[in-house]
Amino acid sequence: QVQLVESGGGLVQAGGSLRLSCAASGRTFGRHAMAWFRQAPGKEREFVAAISSDGSITSLAASVKGRFTISRDNAKNTVYLQMNSLKPEETAVYYCAAGRLDPTTWGRPRNYDYWGQGTQVTVSS
Repeated sequence: QVQLVESGGGLVQAGGSLRLSCAASGRTFGRHAMAWFRQAPGKEREFVAAISSDGSITSLAASVKGRFTISRDNAKNTVYLQMNSLKPEETAVYYCAAGRLDPTTWGRPRNYDYWGQGTQVTVSS
């Protein structure tokens, strides 16, 4: 069992930066791939980024490449999402997810076993 708690969301101006954190409890954090998704009102949950259990493989959505970075610290049971050059259209609730997944399946929300409660990111224009 893995419990996930996101933090770091807030209000930022367009072009600004935020770093989201997702703290996990449970002994098996290091065995799970971790991902970030986001969901804006009236829209489907969207894949943002994912990282393998050992941190050696990452994947980013095309829309965030070059601006966002995902990382993890297994000693701290935490995964991070560094977001730079934020855009107003990226306003959403950002969710952390965990699953024992192959990288080819990282993009599908239904493949993940555990979810956090989400943190709101609002980007003003």
